[in-house]
Amino acid sequence: MMDIIKTIGSCLARGLKFIQEHFKATVLVLIVLWLILPSGEDGITPHNLQKIALTGPILDATSIVTQIDEARENKEVKGVLFSIDSPGGAVAPSVEIAYAIKRLSEAKPTVVYAAGIMASGGYYSAIWGNEIIANPGSMIGSIGVIMEGADISGLMEKVGVKTQVVHAGTYKQVGTFDREWSDVERAELDKVIGGTYAMFVADVSRARKLDVNRSSEYADAHIFTAAQAQKVGLVDSIGVEYDAKKRVETLSKVKEPVWNKEDPMDKFLKQFAAEGASLAHMYFPPVTLK
Repeated sequence: MMDIIKTIGSCLARGLKFIQEHFKATVLVLIVLWLILPSGEDGITPHNLQKIALTGPILDATSIVTQIDEARENKEVKGVLFSIDSPGGAVAPSVEIAYAIKRLSEAKPTVVYAAGIMASGGYYSAIWGNEIIANPGSMIGSIGVIMEGADISGLMEKVGVKTQVVHAGTYKQVGTFDREWSDVERAELDKVIGGTYAMFVADVSRARKLDVNRSSEYADAHIFTAAQAQKVGLVDSIGVEYDAKKRVETLSKVKEPVWNKEDPMDKFLKQFAAEGASLAHMYFPPVTLK
């Protein structure tokens, strides 16, 4: 009996010693197994309803668009809740998400839920949902476009720094920070901003079936409460996430609704990527929907 106990103790000791000596490798193996092995729940009951969340500034649409397109192509998924809590972001990624939602809503019921802030590019992303439901405490709208830049010429003069530039093209220095922008340069930027704003308003009016000639009532960078947004036609109804999910279940006509559960590691990686993109755009500010 004692020999058996000693043998077991020896095996445990060797196992603990191996883990201590190869701790990083052990953790890496565990993470890899966690990522590649299916969960018990996924193996038993595949989800037939899916929630996709858009959170934070919109700087890169790749991950979100991939999720949207996969949900559209997945025959098991009968309906989608697209939850948004975003103040907006860059123009192109917002448009990418908006048109991915349009493709999705044409294929299966898609309810957009304003979980907190759904403004500017965040709202642009939402417009093609079959329905938009807003949390009573959410902030909606800010349909507008902005480009910001600093003029640090005064600071440069104080510290004795000057820029040297060689360029070809009248507008090649548009938006630089080492001097005040000229009237010609401002006019060039106004052309870009105005064109982008016109596209934004046209898409909102078309998607939400609003009169584009009355855009000053619902666009013009107005910020609305949920109730005010409903009054001007930017959202369809007011409720919490429970109500939004129930609406998806009703529209999808599933008898036994099963919602997806986001993998914790996926969530961490998405947050990490978003933080990295935010840091990059601090140094390279784009034209943004704001």
